[in-house]
Amino acid sequence: MLLSLFVTFFKIGLVSFGGGYAMMPVIQREVVEQNWLSAEAFNQVITLAGTGPGPIATNSATLVGLQIAGVPGAIAATFGMVLPSLLLIILLAAFLYKWHTNKWFKSSFYGLKPVVTGFIIFAAIHFGLAGWGTADLQISWDRIATVLITVGAFFGIIKFKLHPFLVIVSSGLMGIVFFQ
Repeated sequence: MLLSLFVTFFKIGLVSFGGGYAMMPVIQREVVEQNWLSAEAFNQVITLAGTGPGPIATNSATLVGLQIAGVPGAIAATFGMVLPSLLLIILLAAFLYKWHTNKWFKSSFYGLKPVVTGFIIFAAIHFGLAGWGTADLQISWDRIATVLITVGAFFGIIKFKLHPFLVIVSSGLMGIVFFQ
């Protein structure tokens, strides 16, 4: 089991472009397909992983490993997730200076931006609507409040250029007011 956790998260770590939120669909697919966790249990893991400090993908790997095989599983999954990035950074640091002005090199990174954006949008929609069953799309105060907080956070960052920390704290305070 430990080797399986390590290999699975190593493969995910190899394709982790765009940060943790972009990788959530990939992690979910692997975890659910291998019957390590149900989709609902995985959503709970993501919620918990997002509350802790550090990258959500690494936190998710740690929590999945912990659920599956205890502390050794958490270590194996976390190590699997971060090892590809560590190796890549070491290799890139050795060669990046030569390549940083290369036209093809620059273009490849510009080409990845739309893909990463799509992954992040998918993850936001998928996890944002996870508790809203399709047969249960009735309007409720909780849903209205959630949409208001989301729209307010979006406009606070995009239109009013508020610092993300201020938006996070404000959203948390609004959550306390609306959902208490």
